Amino acid sequence: MPKKRSGGGLSPTQQAAKFLGVSVLAGAVLAGIALPAVGALGLAAKGSVESFDELPANLKTPPLSQRTTILDADGGQIATVYSRDRTVVPLKDIAPDMQKAIVAIEDSRFYQHGAVDLKGVLRALNKNAQSGGVSEGASTLTQQYVKNVFVEEAGDDPTKVAQATQQTIGRKIRELKYAIQVEEELGKKKILENYLNITFFGQQAYGVEAAARRYFSKSAKDLNLQESALLAGIVQSPSRYDPVNDEAEATKRRNTVLRRMAEVGDISRAQAAEAMKAPLGLKVSKPRNGCITAVKGAGFFCDYVREVFLTDPVFGKTREARAKVWNQGGLTIRTTMDPQAQDSAQRSIKDHVYKSDPVATAVTLVEPGTGKILAMGQSRPYGFKKNETQINLSVDQAMGGGMGYQPGSTFKPIVAAAALEDGMPANKVYSSPYRMAYPSPVAACDGKKWLNDPRNPAKLENENSSEVGPYDMKEATAKSVNTYYVQMISDIGICPVTTMAKKMGVVRADGDKMPQVPSIALGTQEMSPLTMANAYATFASRGMYCTPVAIESVSQRVGDDTRKLEVPKSTCSRAMSEKTADTINALLKGVVEDGTGRKAGLGNGRDSAGKTGTTDERYAAWFVGYTPNMAGAVWVGDPAHKRRMTHITIGGRPYDKVFGGEVPGPIWKDMMYGALEGKPVESFNTVHIPDGIDRDRGDDNGGGNGGGGRDDGDNGDNGDNDGFIGGLVGGNNNGGGGGGDPVPTPSFSIPEGFFRGQDNGGGNGNGGRFG
Repeated sequence: MPKKRSGGGLSPTQQAAKFLGVSVLAGAVLAGIALPAVGALGLAAKGSVESFDELPANLKTPPLSQRTTILDADGGQIATVYSRDRTVVPLKDIAPDMQKAIVAIEDSRFYQHGAVDLKGVLRALNKNAQSGGVSEGASTLTQQYVKNVFVEEAGDDPTKVAQATQQTIGRKIRELKYAIQVEEELGKKKILENYLNITFFGQQAYGVEAAARRYFSKSAKDLNLQESALLAGIVQSPSRYDPVNDEAEATKRRNTVLRRMAEVGDISRAQAAEAMKAPLGLKVSKPRNGCITAVKGAGFFCDYVREVFLTDPVFGKTREARAKVWNQGGLTIRTTMDPQAQDSAQRSIKDHVYKSDPVATAVTLVEPGTGKILAMGQSRPYGFKKNETQINLSVDQAMGGGMGYQPGSTFKPIVAAAALEDGMPANKVYSSPYRMAYPSPVAACDGKKWLNDPRNPAKLENENSSEVGPYDMKEATAKSVNTYYVQMISDIGICPVTTMAKKMGVVRADGDKMPQVPSIALGTQEMSPLTMANAYATFASRGMYCTPVAIESVSQRVGDDTRKLEVPKSTCSRAMSEKTADTINALLKGVVEDGTGRKAGLGNGRDSAGKTGTTDERYAAWFVGYTPNMAGAVWVGDPAHKRRMTHITIGGRPYDKVFGGEVPGPIWKDMMYGALEGKPVESFNTVHIPDGIDRDRGDDNGGGNGGGGRDDGDNGDNGDNDGFIGGLVGGNNNGGGGGGDPVPTPSFSIPEGFFRGQDNGGGNGNGGRFG
């Protein structure tokens, strides 16, 4: 091997040899460059040795982007996603005919030459000089592999891709140096393996394994002679020789490959002739990529997994870094999704709400004590067609969801939990009149107070004028009495409620802060089904709140190695005492046993609890419920907050008015039946709650003013705002009336969006009727 001079430089002879090699390559063998060979030689002459020496010594080979597989908790495949559809396979898993075909047509002297094929260079130089252009290239398989590495490194950046494929002498010089390095370091077999795994075969298929599955629905190791020849022929021009769109052209190209294989002695002429007679034999599998490929209606869960990966710092310090890992792919993501629960959720959704209905439903199931998301689905499928959507109605806006929906009276148990933690007895009685003004002042956080406007006080009422208290906590919860809960929050103050909500992971879906107004007791702040399901799981787990998680494990294949990645862990913390949680369980058992949620009760010896909710003007209806081992939320409504659920047909059934216990309740019940089948039957730890009222005498032992009231699950206060500056100065109520009353009409004009949280489905303030 030539030695360097003592001074460290190359000898004049060595420099000349290297210069000649680079010049010939750059000038004569620019595969695909439309320049006459002689002219190109001149372009290469100046400074080519210096440029060659300045190139980095090592080719940085990026990991090949591959498909990612998302699995359920049992290991079943949910979906495949990829930036590039590729499955890297070792050379032993590629059919020998495929190996021979690609070498024969792309570089028949591959095993005889080094990084540069001088014989091929001279042949190309002669032909190109005769034609006055480039009629033949002489890039070796190794050089082609290096070029593909540059393209892979460029990813989906069009500017970088253009730079990686630009037809310049500089690029060919760079190709040459790296090709020499690759030949020395990898050897022929590894180069061939890498080439077959990196090359584009058209139809979104990168690498021979993806190509074999795309065109023939089989593995690369099972390709026969004619199939191998077809795939090898595509590489030169995937669009021109695309067998799906131009069978005749692809057949000609395949036969050219077969003839070449016979010429170089890989097969006999008889074998080639026989293979040429065979039809293409395509068995095309359409490209299937992304969450739209998800099974069991799990497209939205799949999308949530992707959002978790792109937003959680455990997968990278920046979103750009996380996106790079995601796009590189090669991931196997095992999730928390329970296939039984997901199946049951989808069946229940389809039975109760049609995708063409004017309203939609979204459901989420979680496991108490772990935060694992077990199921997630909605009536409008994941997709791009009519009655389909890509918005995940179950999650917060930051995770691919919408603006959320007012949860109505499903928020009341959070108020009750705050009151119990504050020392309120479980049999507390309030007068609970049918109609009342919001009490004022009400203590808020940081020493502030919410004040009602004495000139035009904000008011609320129950569903019907016959609903008159007094009520204790058990009956008020079972019957969802608005005035009871507003008296409760006014008594304990707003801050304990917002603090409890925070401990239970209850936040607005749009990420804004919860306002310090007493109307939050009636569920006026938009939230997502996942938030509400996980909050109720806190009750089921006796006061322990666990952050939601969707990913169990992640492994990534990089080259021949597989490595495990860290994944987000659920963090659990105590949100309330066990006694408080047990008391809430007792209260909410009453809702499904003898309250507004009777249609959702499971029975059959299985404890269940929950709460209904129906928002002002019936823009949304909810049921959130749980057993000791599973919690779930069901929302029904118009995602656009425009369609009131009165005089409406849902799932083929007409409704005059939709209540939380009427449509969401049965969805929850059917979903839970299937999800819990075969699961352990567990019981709540409940406490006895004595009656707060002597029913024989009708005594009011808890104090409070005015008459009483109750509702059947969708009561609330009518009105549109919290007063100026969110009610901290005063409030305004422009509504009134129970079920069937007309929409409230403001007494003065208010610019749209002026008051915080206002939307088309009822205000977020002290107004709005909730049940």
